[in-house]
Amino acid sequence: MDTIDNVFSVKGRKIAYFSMEIGLKNEIPTYSGGLGILAGDTIRASADLGLPLIAVTLINKRGYFIQKLDYAGRQSEHPHEWSPSDYMELLPEEVTVQIQNRDVKVRAWLYEHRSHTEETVPVIFLDTDVEANTPEDRQITYSLYGGNRKYRLEQEMVLGIGGVRMLKTLSCPITKYHMNEGHSSLLALELLHLNYMNQDKVKELCVFTTHTPVKSGHDIFSHELVLELIGNNDDINILKKYGGETELNMTLLGMNLSNYVNGVAKRHRQISEKMFPGYKFYSITNGVHSHTWVCPHFRKLYDKYLPGWANEPELLVRVRSIPDNEIWDAHRLAKKELIDHVNNECGTDMAYDILTIGFARRITEYKRPTFIFSDLNRLRKVNETGKIQLVFAGKAHPMDIQGKMFIEKIFGYIKELKGEIKIAFLENYNMDLSLKIVSGVDIWLNTPKKPLEASGTSGMKAAHNGVVNFSVLDGWWIEGCVEGVNGYSIGPKPDADKSAEQVEMMELDDLYNKLEYIMVPKYYHRKDEWINVMNNSIEMIAYYFNSHRMMHRYVTEAYL
Repeated sequence: MDTIDNVFSVKGRKIAYFSMEIGLKNEIPTYSGGLGILAGDTIRASADLGLPLIAVTLINKRGYFIQKLDYAGRQSEHPHEWSPSDYMELLPEEVTVQIQNRDVKVRAWLYEHRSHTEETVPVIFLDTDVEANTPEDRQITYSLYGGNRKYRLEQEMVLGIGGVRMLKTLSCPITKYHMNEGHSSLLALELLHLNYMNQDKVKELCVFTTHTPVKSGHDIFSHELVLELIGNNDDINILKKYGGETELNMTLLGMNLSNYVNGVAKRHRQISEKMFPGYKFYSITNGVHSHTWVCPHFRKLYDKYLPGWANEPELLVRVRSIPDNEIWDAHRLAKKELIDHVNNECGTDMAYDILTIGFARRITEYKRPTFIFSDLNRLRKVNETGKIQLVFAGKAHPMDIQGKMFIEKIFGYIKELKGEIKIAFLENYNMDLSLKIVSGVDIWLNTPKKPLEASGTSGMKAAHNGVVNFSVLDGWWIEGCVEGVNGYSIGPKPDADKSAEQVEMMELDDLYNKLEYIMVPKYYHRKDEWINVMNNSIEMIAYYFNSHRMMHRYVTEAYL
């Protein structure tokens, strides 16, 4: 398809989906974690369903980072250089965003995601690496979440303001602007200018989704920095009106100029309304793109018994039509691939027939990656009941010193438990590795500190592959868990009248007791019961917690 045809293909788009990061494929490293993977799944589902959506993001030519771990688990970060021209097409259009009274040129790369339904969704990647720009400005779209606060605000100006201008230049008749988190909230400022400062008109155009109950997850900038970069007193006054009088809160800016604001799980809606008193939140629980996150062995199985499942994932509710032995065989093949990979990468000599527990996600304090090691004697008792082995993966943000220390602690436990429990930590967690882990382990472990898990989606991916969830009752798992039927909970329910210390003690007891007395014995001695939980996981979780259902709800509740 030539450039003229490509530009024509974006002109009928009516929904603009803005996200700082988007995970489309492993080779395009424009994502860091859950937010970007969700954005990618949103695009994939929108293409499957034929939605008139166009996505806008930054090119991030040096990606997030390649993670290297030394013998002690010390993380170092290396640029992930890649060539956009290998995957997308440079459009001739350019727009300008004024930053510190400089005209910064912004160009666009066009990537077209094509669904197996032959529908496409275009993705616009904004790029400031233009010859006319200063060396500093050319680097604005180099690194995802890199640099200081000034660099971050420059990126958000390019994304929000530059994104709206690019869509206008491309003649897209946008009727809804969906802000996936506050990084793109400055698009609302640009829309105010385009709509003669009519806030009601702008609110009608905008949808805002918040993804985090963690305070540090909401971007906040001093007005001094905002004035330095935007340099327009009228704009500063507008931003103070809608984004906060004392500092610019990008979440407030997005919420105050959107008619529809939502959290990403029912519990997250409740937490968000407590964080932002007086604001009305809706909730649309996240989902994952079924076809992307089902491993090849289960895809083959679903194709055979549930034809059409990829575009109608609700058909997975009929998983009982698949014989149990074929479910187990598909899982064994996926597990063999993972164990072979672990052994090749880490030299751990893990075995195919040992109960394997997986923990893979961003490594940060509130996700408590070392929680399972809180009482090594109790963990050893679990291992005496029936052998277990553990697989870890995940990156710590370059500035998250505590997160990096957690990786080093896990490496310490690998050494301390050597000869007793086999443990591996796989470096450079990415989309391909994620699929290998979520489909290859037996138990998916999730231990966030409540109520800091907004939704979480990795457990949904595990469920699509018949892997059993074992998680703290937070985020989506509150809605998904039927105790002992389709997985297992850790600790009390969210409304339990307990102190934080009591909750943690109950969680630890639950973690070790359920492993020792329920899950390990069931896996080794009552395999038919274990496979029944696997079937229930697919039947009760995968059929519902998918991005097709999620996008149907966005269309009917937020976009129309």
